[in-house]
Amino acid sequence: MSNSTRSGRRPRPVSMLRLVAQFAAAGLVVLAALAVLIAYLARQAGTEQAIQSAEDVSWLTAQGIVEPLLTPEVIAGDPTALAAFNTVMQEKVIRGPLIRVKLWALDGRIIYSDESRLIGNVYPLGQDELDALHQGETDSAISDLDEPENQFEQSSEQLLEVYTGVESTTGEKLLFETYFQFDAVAEAGQAEWRKFAPAALGGLLVLELVQIPLAWSMARRVQRQQQDAERLLQHAVDASDAERRRIAGDLHDGIVQQLSGLTFALDAARLGKADPDSNSRLIAETATQLRRSTGELRSLLVDIYPPDLAQEGLPAALAELAGALERAGLVVVLDVDEARDLPLGPTSVLFRSAQEILRNVTNHSGSERVTIRVTQSAGTATLMVDDDGRGFEESRLQEQRQKGHVGLRALGDLISNAGGRLTVRSSPGHGTRVEVEVPSA
Repeated sequence: MSNSTRSGRRPRPVSMLRLVAQFAAAGLVVLAALAVLIAYLARQAGTEQAIQSAEDVSWLTAQGIVEPLLTPEVIAGDPTALAAFNTVMQEKVIRGPLIRVKLWALDGRIIYSDESRLIGNVYPLGQDELDALHQGETDSAISDLDEPENQFEQSSEQLLEVYTGVESTTGEKLLFETYFQFDAVAEAGQAEWRKFAPAALGGLLVLELVQIPLAWSMARRVQRQQQDAERLLQHAVDASDAERRRIAGDLHDGIVQQLSGLTFALDAARLGKADPDSNSRLIAETATQLRRSTGELRSLLVDIYPPDLAQEGLPAALAELAGALERAGLVVVLDVDEARDLPLGPTSVLFRSAQEILRNVTNHSGSERVTIRVTQSAGTATLMVDDDGRGFEESRLQEQRQKGHVGLRALGDLISNAGGRLTVRSSPGHGTRVEVEVPSA
């Protein structure tokens, strides 16, 4: 079965260009949406400001120009007085977007208009207009050009009418109304948008450009994380393969061979001539061999099914590993009392590290004595395994890693991912010391 089959379907590689392109596209969509929103709000604000300006112009015109001219003669409709009033309106008031004025009496009679055909006509005033007349306030609205009093403005597309309450020189309350071309008001809104558009859109564009390098950096980080995950997955699969092969080899070369030898010896004794002394020696040797095989099986069981570290703790688990070494004929010095209160995370890392290190001691060192010690200091837990074996040139360690030594690579990755450090010191004929440091919190 291949590694890819055992490990399941591999995740598709992360395309940095695709991620950044998606981020940039999303940013452009948001940028466009913000641009439309800003344009709408800016035009709305500009239009409202232009309407307010029209109201201010109407109020100033009403107070500063119109009211002083509202004599009884003008209100009575005297032709000479109206002609003089009209001259002032034409010269000083009706200009630019302001295209029409009307002066209303309380009963709805048009006292004056620059459109002379309206003078004297009576049209009922609306409630808003009456409120402005009585309270001397200023208000505005879009003109309804279908109203009879607007019959001469129907050639215009849209008008803004502003009405202001005024008083005659005798104190009579009247209504002064001005009409503005709404296109000019809308153009003021457009001008407001054009004023702020470069800064607003430029700022959004700069923000988008600044975010792209950040998106690229995040995409690279995601890609590295995926590569690390794939590498760790492959190492786990390789380590699992190597572990199965090692266990199978140990069983075949060790226990299976031993039990096969015992079977042959027992069969030979059963078929041969009975000799009490020979049978006693055979039974003794068989018992010794069975005890040895049982010990090896226990060691394999620890490898296949490690102890429950959360319940038993690291000292008990390391004692089990030390027992396997002692059954193999090594002298073991165990000093692990300081490991009793370690959290489960560093406990697991140190136990897995001890398994791999002690396996290498058994298989490669040729040592007779091993020291296993766990210490804690300044937030760091340290596992030290010291053997008196044949040792090796430290340069070979890197060589073994480069050749793909699964145990070393998996151990290094395990410790590195836990935020720890692996240190190996050795020289030919002087044994080996391996130290594993991991955060203890």
